[in-house]
Amino acid sequence: MEAILIHPESAEQLKTVKAFLKALKIKFEPQSNILPAHVSKSIESSLKQYENGETVSLERFKEKHLSVK
Repeated sequence: MEAILIHPESAEQLKTVKAFLKALKIKFEPQSNILPAHVSKSIESSLKQYENGETVSLERFKEKHLSVK
């Protein structure tokens, strides 16, 4: 059986879709798109570094992290 992924754009749409699925007795599994706190903090930190011009070229990154020692 095929599955579908639905992307409601508001709380009202989500509520309506859930009610519709329940009325049709269709099983569904709610899933959260919220990232873990440590991931969100890391993203925030990285964005601040970027805004402050603290960037590294891809070549420099490769040299630093992917070179064989």
